[in-house]
Amino acid sequence: MKRVINVILFLGLCFSVLSQSKSDKLKREQKKLESKISNTKSLLQKVSSNREASLNELKLIENQINSREALLKIFDNQVKMADVYIQEKQEKVKALTIRMERLKAQYKEMIINAYKNRNKNGQIMFVLSADSYYEAQKRNKYLKSVSALHKKQAALIVQDQAKIKEEIEAIEIEKKKKQETLSQKRQERAKIEVDRSKKMEVLEKIQKEEGLLLAEIRKNEIKKQAIKKKINEVIRKELAEIERKRKEAERRRLEAARENGETPKKNTTTLNDESSEGKISSKKFQNNRGALPWPVGKGSITEKYGKNQHPSLSGVYTNNNGIDISCPANSLVRTIFEGEVTSVFTIPGSGKVVIMKHGNYRTVYSNLKETTVSKGDKVKTKQQIGTILSENNSIGVLHFELHLVSGTSTKSLNPALWIDR
Repeated sequence: MKRVINVILFLGLCFSVLSQSKSDKLKREQKKLESKISNTKSLLQKVSSNREASLNELKLIENQINSREALLKIFDNQVKMADVYIQEKQEKVKALTIRMERLKAQYKEMIINAYKNRNKNGQIMFVLSADSYYEAQKRNKYLKSVSALHKKQAALIVQDQAKIKEEIEAIEIEKKKKQETLSQKRQERAKIEVDRSKKMEVLEKIQKEEGLLLAEIRKNEIKKQAIKKKINEVIRKELAEIERKRKEAERRRLEAARENGETPKKNTTTLNDESSEGKISSKKFQNNRGALPWPVGKGSITEKYGKNQHPSLSGVYTNNNGIDISCPANSLVRTIFEGEVTSVFTIPGSGKVVIMKHGNYRTVYSNLKETTVSKGDKVKTKQQIGTILSENNSIGVLHFELHLVSGTSTKSLNPALWIDR
């Protein structure tokens, strides 16, 4: 029985450690979601009343609902963990109570025996009546061990009583936390219903102007394609220039070798191996996938990478070569990783564009009102490179892209998978 109780207590300790680790993770996720909700709520308060802003508002409300639903799942997991934790603690209390009752019974029996042999002279006679000195020593040692056992048994009982009290207090604290979580869950459910009502209001308002919306979508898609074409053209020119310089350097190297009477060795360096520094930069960038900082301090992704269902028109889709991040007016735009500015240019109707090189990776920051960097500048992670373009002092939208260079071509990547979500 003693072994079984000790196993239960040991398993309980292991489970508590694992539960605490999972609980900490849930709390970190909860904090992130609450921060997202706070940012989105702040943006919603700044949206103006024009049609384009209403579409943004609709996307922001969708984000708000999604974040709140994710938060509800966190609360559900926390409640489940609280139930498991309480049950585990109750089992521990039960095991400790059984052990304590057994210790009390043993202690009671010891006390009764001690009472029966309470005559000190009796104990002395017990020692002196031994047949030999060696046996007398053993009897004396036995009496001392009995006395020590009494004290140890009493200490164990006190210790278990303290543990039981501690576990019961922990159960009460966890029950209180569980009730608080359930209360938060009810509040979030109510807020989701408010958000859904608001979403329907905005949706009805937008759908009344379906014809104008479709015309705007076509116009924006043409605009997006023009931006995509321009960005790809600029990157291709950059790569062509790098290749030209590489070939020129190779030609001069071969000529110098011939002039010195040496046999020229073929250089296996490719465009992707611009320099050892470039290779290191690429590796560092890739190693930070999923942990790179956001290109703005606060914002919400209102259009994802790739094909997107229009938020109000059924069967209508838009295509995005990057992600769109809605953020407060005049937000500072910053680089997500150290690197070199390779291009700064303007696209009519889409503000200024900055392209950064990070080894074989390129980051593109579009829709800027002003820029604070120039071509060739070396910048650090989170360094300001400009401010966002925004109309009517409402909110701005940063168009952000990520590309991987391979040879003389590029491949667009989903930036949302690379920044810290």
